[in-house]
Amino acid sequence: MNKLSLERRTQVVKALCEGNSIRSTSRMTGVAINTVVKLLIDLGSACLDYQDSAMRNLPCKRLQCDEIWSFVYSKAKNVPEEHKDEFGIGDVWTWTAIDAQTKLVPCWRVGKRDGAEAYQFMQDLAPRLASRVQLTTDGHKAYLEAVEGAFGAGIDYAMLIKLYGPEPKEAQRRYSPADCVGTEVKVIQGDPDKAHISTSYVERQNLTMRMSMRRFTRLTNAFSKKVENHMCAVALYFMWYNFARPHTTLSKPYPKTPAMAAGLADHVWTAEEVVSLLDRSN
Repeated sequence: MNKLSLERRTQVVKALCEGNSIRSTSRMTGVAINTVVKLLIDLGSACLDYQDSAMRNLPCKRLQCDEIWSFVYSKAKNVPEEHKDEFGIGDVWTWTAIDAQTKLVPCWRVGKRDGAEAYQFMQDLAPRLASRVQLTTDGHKAYLEAVEGAFGAGIDYAMLIKLYGPEPKEAQRRYSPADCVGTEVKVIQGDPDKAHISTSYVERQNLTMRMSMRRFTRLTNAFSKKVENHMCAVALYFMWYNFARPHTTLSKPYPKTPAMAAGLADHVWTAEEVVSLLDRSN
């Protein structure tokens, strides 16, 4: 790793953050696959540490949370018998939160889609916030106890539950979910502003994740083979998204990243600055 120049490291990071797979990044940059993987792991870990310390006392006001599916090693139906129910083999979910105003992603969690993970996710989110917030989630029941345990009465919380029509025909079911025919709002805690009960921003964030990380693409052979590498890729992605990629909705009066909008940075980070986190962690 020390033999790679800053310029070569930067090329690798840019390629990865623009949605390229490990192999295509290796071909584009001329850097060996194992070296690309090691850079991803080292830099991903450094990005995770940096954001964990930087994401404190956040001015978020309207948060939205959701979970996005992916898989590691193999799809659930193909998991070998000896690895059944082993975390990191099969279905893996990434829990995300986004602030509707600044578009900042204050925290995320890679894990299962169950109550224990929801609890840990909310326990991580709550102490990062500077004041009371409004929160919207989907109808996943795991959020109920998790939000209450982390925030108590100090939150305005609502669920936006989607209502679906009939299942698609057999030929379409593999690729197309049932059509959403409506939504139902349930106020769970406090007095949330009904005009801002929405999960649109976090759902759009899920799409951005699928487009920006090759391993999240559906129907792909570029999926993560190890959950540790998967976590590092997610950490690098959010570092790039929060600090180095100007958000199109924050372009006035000048381009800003979510970190700038939230007061965590005073400029758009360059790829070189992101790579320099490696030196801070050593």
